[in-house]
Amino acid sequence: MKIVVAGPGAIGSLFASYLTRSKEEVWLLDKDKSRAEKLNQKGISIEGVSGSWHAKVKVSVDPVEIGKADLLIVCVKSYDTRELINYAQAVVGENCSVLTLQNGIGNVEVISEALGKQNVFAGITSQGANLAEPGKLRHAGLGETVIGSLDGKLTSEARLIRQLFNDCRIPTRLSRDIKGALWSKLIINVGINALTAITHLKNGQLLEFEGTRSVMRQAVAEATKIAKRKRIKLQFDDALAKVEAVAQATANNISSMLSDVLKKKRTEIDFINGVIVRQGQSLGMPVVVNSILLDLVKTLESSYLVTIS
Repeated sequence: MKIVVAGPGAIGSLFASYLTRSKEEVWLLDKDKSRAEKLNQKGISIEGVSGSWHAKVKVSVDPVEIGKADLLIVCVKSYDTRELINYAQAVVGENCSVLTLQNGIGNVEVISEALGKQNVFAGITSQGANLAEPGKLRHAGLGETVIGSLDGKLTSEARLIRQLFNDCRIPTRLSRDIKGALWSKLIINVGINALTAITHLKNGQLLEFEGTRSVMRQAVAEATKIAKRKRIKLQFDDALAKVEAVAQATANNISSMLSDVLKKKRTEIDFINGVIVRQGQSLGMPVVVNSILLDLVKTLESSYLVTIS
């Protein structure tokens, strides 16, 4: 079996490293030649909750060199999904399964539309990771991975992925309601990510200030009302309590959105709070707080090069 992980960010590097524990052929698909060369030479060093260990992964910027895969795991930023699928056509064979482990909503639809394939699966993961630099990974939190297809079918291909992940010590289960799982993860991100990006606070620090707790409460309430109107079944009854529990459990984590802001990179705000804003506008529902969070993070992105004189 040939496995290709697209995107050598924190989650992509973590999953590729874990998958090297199998007997399968594992590749990382990168778009940066110099980074790929460095990763090929030095591998990936992991420190954190899973211990201190090292993984050797084959890395390439050339899908043709990699060849046809049996499983493509998409871990690029959500705004790069369409470009990645076009770029990786040489990897996606007729029997290739594709799994997205990305943030936000809409990626599985983009992939399915682009490939016209049946074996496209969506997933969420509670594994936490941060990159200190390419090839140096901090495994910040252990957690469950959930995968499934939008039609709710538990296919043999999905079961094979679950078995592969579990064999490599990535706790994984299948879900007949992956849309509910995706929206549940979205609402958690809605409550945490933008606030950390704006305030530069770690996840747990958001709970220490009444101001951030208030904004979190309002953003989550708007998102929950949208999900309810769309008749999406969330994985928890009390959304705010869940978001606060996740923030506490990941108290020392730097969110992916804050990490992007600190590196002056584009964020995934359009695929998180931006989803709530667009859905609210479409449904005629107020989304004032999520609109403000969206505008503020967009402003941060636009002002990276602005200096105070």
